[in-house]
Amino acid sequence: MNGTAKATVTATEMVLPGKVEPDGLELRTRELPAPAKGQVVLRMEATGVCFAEQQMRRGKYYDQPPFPFVPGYDLVGTVTAVGEQVDTALVGRRYAAVTKVGAWASHTLVDAADLMPVPEGVDAAAVETVLVNGITAWQMLHRTARVHAGRTIVVLGANGGVGSTLVQLARHAGITVIGTASPRHHATVRELGATPVDYRDPEMYARIRELAPDGVDAVFDHVGGPAIEDSWHLLRRGGTLVSYGTAATKDEEGNSQLPVLKLLARLNAWNALPNGRSAHFYNFWAGSRRCRAAWQRRMTEDLTQVLRLVADGSLVPQIAATFPLTDTVAALRLAESRTVAGKVVIVPEG
Repeated sequence: MNGTAKATVTATEMVLPGKVEPDGLELRTRELPAPAKGQVVLRMEATGVCFAEQQMRRGKYYDQPPFPFVPGYDLVGTVTAVGEQVDTALVGRRYAAVTKVGAWASHTLVDAADLMPVPEGVDAAAVETVLVNGITAWQMLHRTARVHAGRTIVVLGANGGVGSTLVQLARHAGITVIGTASPRHHATVRELGATPVDYRDPEMYARIRELAPDGVDAVFDHVGGPAIEDSWHLLRRGGTLVSYGTAATKDEEGNSQLPVLKLLARLNAWNALPNGRSAHFYNFWAGSRRCRAAWQRRMTEDLTQVLRLVADGSLVPQIAATFPLTDTVAALRLAESRTVAGKVVIVPEG
């Protein structure tokens, strides 16, 4: 059965007006249009701060929209209204969605085709913590690197949102993990099941080689920059380097696409070498333009796998802190401080 929503709703949003510090975010309210054909209104129950938003406020995210816009990469929420050709049975049900932008809002328009069901009984903040982070970690480990039990991997930033999830998924799969983090997070990294190494140690890569003298089977590197070569040389024959970010260049001025293009050129050059190792750049959105339906099915399948592990306790979402939407400035500031482990979550008022 289909239904059309005519009523509008007042949405509270956090707007990124330009290249500003966190306190430059602007709070606004506006009348959200009624959902168009194929759309729903999703009332936010949890969203969060990821590295993408930290890059966006600097104008450094690869394909961000022009300023001003509402950031927010993903969210969990309840459908409150539907547009034409959308089943009215969706109203009142909870779903997750990946939006890339727009989720830092009390209500958001989302294509119904992009909704991913969320099982009852799982906390919205917990789902938010493993939404993009969980899908990313699952796909890098099981679809890109295809690491099997008994192998050894290195996770750079093992205390972060993706890193902490990746460590847990790997340990659940019987994989040995070496994880880099600052000393203040080493206890957390150990609790997750990895052997910590200080990322600030100038001899960090030497320390990793001491732990894995024969090389490792995969390195997951979100840093990029010149040190990506050190990650490459950690691999044993048959090993895989998975690069999924360019954090090393986040504060550099200039073209936001250039660091990624340089990185891709380097990875492609390594793949041309006859040394039995491979290098990949993980792109969350790969295939989404070519066949959106197939991409969305894959997202839903992988999130389902991740949420099953959350439900049975095998994967514990690492929630660093929770802030109300109107305090998103403090949420962004904390996320950028690099003093917490896990993901900073944003929830509605009250």
